Amino acid sequence: MNTDSKKRRGQAIGGAVAGVAVIAVLVAVFVTVRSGDDDANGTAPAAAAPTSAAAPAEAAQPTETAAPAPTAAKVETPAALAKEPEVKAGEGKLTKLDVTVLVPGTGPAVQKGQTITANYKLVSYTTGQVIDSSWSRGEPFSTPIGVGAVIKGWDEGIPGQKVGSRVQLDVPAALAYGEQQGDLRFVVDILAAQ
Repeated sequence: MNTDSKKRRGQAIGGAVAGVAVIAVLVAVFVTVRSGDDDANGTAPAAAAPTSAAAPAEAAQPTETAAPAPTAAKVETPAALAKEPEVKAGEGKLTKLDVTVLVPGTGPAVQKGQTITANYKLVSYTTGQVIDSSWSRGEPFSTPIGVGAVIKGWDEGIPGQKVGSRVQLDVPAALAYGEQQGDLRFVVDILAAQ
């Protein structure tokens, strides 16, 4: 094999190794961003992903100034919250936010401006099809509440609920992601607030 052939072969191998390295970096970034959606962005869910509780990107700016966070509140997880909930479709068309406490909590009430840690399951209100779930990722997510970091349905429905509660939020499209996503049903386990 002559010198030019060896040089070209070396360049080809170097290019292939560089290509594999680029793909590996892209995969790592994608995985990091996807897993970071749950905690770093505080957007149950990603700010641009309508498959979560996060506000759409254009609405991600807080609508009010966050109050200083009260002291941390975490209670022992009730046995009822240790198992993923089964969430079914609703009936009819939602016209307003409907909050139903499925498992009453014993901790302090969540206040606007706190950061909550929660497990949630999101389904289409009309079909019951699962859209998103922290359970499927194997870890809860954390987000500020009541300050515009997530959809209005969460910002309006979670404050006042007690830590340790499992609540069902039936969220009309206007308080979620609009008509494209439609009405939504979340079941949210409030694990901590700080």
